[in-house]
Amino acid sequence: MDLFLITFAALFSVINPLGSVPIFLGLTQGDPKEAKNKTAFWASVNVFIILVISFFIGKIILNFFGISIDVLRIAGGVVICSSGFGLLSGTFSKRRGVNKKVADDAQQRNDIALTPLAIPMMAGPGSMSLLIAMEQDNPEIINKLLIVAAIFAVAITVFLILRSANYISKLLGASGIVAISRIIGFLVLAIGIQYIINSLLILFKI
Repeated sequence: MDLFLITFAALFSVINPLGSVPIFLGLTQGDPKEAKNKTAFWASVNVFIILVISFFIGKIILNFFGISIDVLRIAGGVVICSSGFGLLSGTFSKRRGVNKKVADDAQQRNDIALTPLAIPMMAGPGSMSLLIAMEQDNPEIINKLLIVAAIFAVAITVFLILRSANYISKLLGASGIVAISRIIGFLVLAIGIQYIINSLLILFKI
């Protein structure tokens, strides 16, 4: 159960669905409620599928390119730190590849649930590398099932948050969402730094 909670907390912090609320509202502006709910549903489904695929076949991709898991942990830690700093500085969207041009293009397409909402906003390099490393660290079947369950719980949380985006936006306001995002950003930054430190200790066997 501890592994489930740790995985859920780490993924939720890195994905930060609350930080995606303003972008979700902007991309679905003018859509009826049913369309917004459908977009929220498929965004959460896409997040789940992408993260599960990353979890199970990430090791194969690493082996193909000859990348060690410790190097991946350091690279993932850097990406996670970048996301955390983006949340703290208010440049999260740009760091996730969602600039004005991307947002304008997304509004011309129907499949915004996949990109930019699922990729790169939520299921980005940080969450992918985190799961690939966890797959290596947890070879037991029961642990893998717990991690998949945590991914599923995060996907459900993503759906509930995006589905309630209008209510959350009205309740917290822009300043409230920014404040929460910066608190989460601090936690994400700490996770990334700890990730890098642990990897360096393993590499240099300190």
